[in-house]
Amino acid sequence: MSQDIKTLDVREDLLQGREPFDRIMAFVAEPDEDEPWRLLATFRPDPLIGLMGGRGYTSEAVEWEDGTWAVTFTPAR
Repeated sequence: MSQDIKTLDVREDLLQGREPFDRIMAFVAEPDEDEPWRLLATFRPDPLIGLMGGRGYTSEAVEWEDGTWAVTFTPAR
């Protein structure tokens, strides 16, 4: 597993009222599906956490001091 985790930041999308779901799904479909990835959002994305859990990912969600939620998704092995 690589040391650098690929990260998708959808905070600006959310702040502008844009739905980032399609962007997230395209990001997840990129090569290296066996690698973990991180999502940055303005809220804890519980529906996405549930969806990705159904696709075989575990998740760890951490709220940063600035209110950003960083969720790391890791493929279950």
